[in-house]
Amino acid sequence: MMISRLSAAMVAATLAVSSASAHVTLERQEAPIGGPYKAVFRVPHGCGASPTVKLRVRVPDGVIAVKPMPKPGWQIDTVKAKYDKSYTMFHNVTVAEGVKEVSFAGRLPDDNYDEFVLSMYLTDDLMPGSVLYFPVVQECESGVHRWIEIPETGKDAHDYKEPAPGLTLLPKR
Repeated sequence: MMISRLSAAMVAATLAVSSASAHVTLERQEAPIGGPYKAVFRVPHGCGASPTVKLRVRVPDGVIAVKPMPKPGWQIDTVKAKYDKSYTMFHNVTVAEGVKEVSFAGRLPDDNYDEFVLSMYLTDDLMPGSVLYFPVVQECESGVHRWIEIPETGKDAHDYKEPAPGLTLLPKR
């Protein structure tokens, strides 16, 4: 009896891990507003058996000063645009535009795992207790995953087939 309960628990844990690792996720899923945040996007697989060749991350409103970390073997491109409003950062520097999308182009075989890093600043305008979503499109040699579904209030990301990576916002420190 004890062995069957243990086996059932192990199977359930394995399924939970498999399900959770099937998505593009953030390594650290909580951060305080009004400060810097290092977003590490984890990519655990390609599209079926097809290698990932491009990853595009859309930067949500209220996130500024985005800088991608160079990645050997990958080309990085950014799309800049005006922010909805101006923001004051460190040393009273005002910024009115910046990176709104980052794309990484290269080749990640399906049987490998990798991480893509962005440095950013979470403004005071963001709401503590809410979840900030980063829509991601993962393009493969054959196929695409659009990790862009944003859960409705009261629903969990696990209820969606391709949820966007989410960051729970904490109060300013």
